[in-house]
Amino acid sequence: MRRIALVAAIGLVGLAASAAHAFTPDRADRAAAVKEGNLNWYTSTPFPLVQQLADKFTADTGIKVTLLRSGGEAVLRRFLQEYQAGQAGADVITMSDAAAASGMTRRGIFVPFKPDGFDKVVEGAKDKDGHWTAQRVHLIGMPVRTDLVPEVERPKTWSDLKNPKYKARMVMPDPSFTAIQLLVVGMLSQKLGWDFYKALRVNDTMIVQGHQQVYKTMQTGERSIGAEGSDPRSFNDGKDLPNQAVIYPTEGVFEICSPLAIIKNAKNPNAAKLFAQFMLSPAAQKMIADNAIHSSRVDIAAPAGQPSPKEVRYIPIDLDYIEKNSKDLKARFNEVFQ
Repeated sequence: MRRIALVAAIGLVGLAASAAHAFTPDRADRAAAVKEGNLNWYTSTPFPLVQQLADKFTADTGIKVTLLRSGGEAVLRRFLQEYQAGQAGADVITMSDAAAASGMTRRGIFVPFKPDGFDKVVEGAKDKDGHWTAQRVHLIGMPVRTDLVPEVERPKTWSDLKNPKYKARMVMPDPSFTAIQLLVVGMLSQKLGWDFYKALRVNDTMIVQGHQQVYKTMQTGERSIGAEGSDPRSFNDGKDLPNQAVIYPTEGVFEICSPLAIIKNAKNPNAAKLFAQFMLSPAAQKMIADNAIHSSRVDIAAPAGQPSPKEVRYIPIDLDYIEKNSKDLKARFNEVFQ
């Protein structure tokens, strides 16, 4: 009996300690946000998901969302140009470059905010002080047209893409436009060397702006393999595509988070906080998963047909290296593919 009582006492102490360290979320002032009535969102979130999220937020709050939607690097470039000129147009920004987000945090550009769900965001996909939090997580592999590339001919590794049999069959985005590709180029040029990209150039790989264009180019049949990309369903309203799938290379895939941050001195600061709170809600995160993109929350199931993040091998991403060498990586890529 004494042992049972001791175990019970230990359990109570554990519960008390747990309660003492329980997460207490920051709260947005909904009444103040509704009074502001507007929100300017700069984002790289794919279509049609971006519009679905904006429409859902407006339906729930009555707050109008003005969108500037482009590739992650293009969004970042536009925002920084305005911010440095003292004319920031964004209240909230979503991009796909955690390295840049960390750098902007050090410069004091973002407002820290930890809404409901912050404690459930996967480790490594948030700033510990809440200056940015991942809106979504992409698993990056190689999209393929399953009807045009027989299974026995499909690449299994990143290195396979150097094979001459894939000449004039591949397409990939430009790292000067999309932050996801910048991270991939930075790490693959380290892992496989720039000879990897020179081989892709010899293989007549088509360069397009962003992932939306990769998807469209493959849908038209102009190219049949994405030399880098995410689940094609994320550009098709989350619906299955009978002729496209994604290959997760055996060398490892890239897990790339898309930070969302509130801008300091935003014109609509309360609406920005309410929007950040909405974006981490189970409802918004379920919408993201339903569009074939992984939620940033550990308690939301992986998209149907995709592996759990725990089930795949990853290529680590050195964010400090990306932040330091961003310009050089873009310039080197352009030299190879000019």
